[in-house]
Amino acid sequence: MSNTIALRNNDLVLAGPVGSLDAYIAAVGSVPVLSKEDEQALAIRFREEGDLDAARQLVMAHLRFVVHIAKGYLGYGLPLNDLIQEGNVGLMKAVKRFDTEYDVRLVSFAVHWIRAEIHEFVLKNWRIVKVATTKAQRKLFFNLRKSKKSLAWLSHEETLAVADDLGVSPKEVTEMEKRLSSRDAIFDPTPDADDDRNYSPAAYLPAANSDPAMLVENEDFHDEATSRMADAIETLDERSRNIVQSRWLSDNKKTLHDLAAEYSVSAERIRQIEVAAMKKIKAAMTAA
Repeated sequence: MSNTIALRNNDLVLAGPVGSLDAYIAAVGSVPVLSKEDEQALAIRFREEGDLDAARQLVMAHLRFVVHIAKGYLGYGLPLNDLIQEGNVGLMKAVKRFDTEYDVRLVSFAVHWIRAEIHEFVLKNWRIVKVATTKAQRKLFFNLRKSKKSLAWLSHEETLAVADDLGVSPKEVTEMEKRLSSRDAIFDPTPDADDDRNYSPAAYLPAANSDPAMLVENEDFHDEATSRMADAIETLDERSRNIVQSRWLSDNKKTLHDLAAEYSVSAERIRQIEVAAMKKIKAAMTAA
């Protein structure tokens, strides 16, 4: 950012060189907190009259709470400004759905929506490979770290206790603990000019087809199999050979009905000839 953030008439405005996230936090912190009566009046205006200014005031007055909630997710190593931004999206969704008939303060209603957006952002960006996809895994992801008393692995008794507390199986707890303990590794990083060593996976993980002996063996097997099949096809009578080649070895493959019309027989007869020919080819290749 290159401008500073200022507050004017309950609005956040840019004034001069933009600053830091601290400037934003200070600005939203200076927005007055609404009373319950003012909050309900604004909510009714927005809900019944579509007053966007009322919605803006509701959002502005609650941005400070988004910052507070977002700070609770700093342990995942993601930028606070990104967490706040996602939380603000959740706040706006909450304002859109808020109904004064609930008889609760907006902040209490909005917590769910704010956390939901931040959770989604954390799950998408904490790792390259997703660590939580099911409902149980999401619950574990955000609660397991809180349940661990130290950085050490959970004991069997602790695993059972966490599983019982979160309503999941001990196996799911152990699996999520493994995922949380792992770290992403760059497969093929840019070499460091000051370091001749390169321990990235690209340096020591072989390709599945990198063994020269295996490549030669596979090529020889393919050539031999092709040769044996060609010899086996030559043992067929001309009609059978043509049917097999037309059905399986031609770029423009013919259907049973095409061949039936060509030989003036039924499609079922062509199928029978084809099956018999394939059996002869298989027998000839096996005996070779």
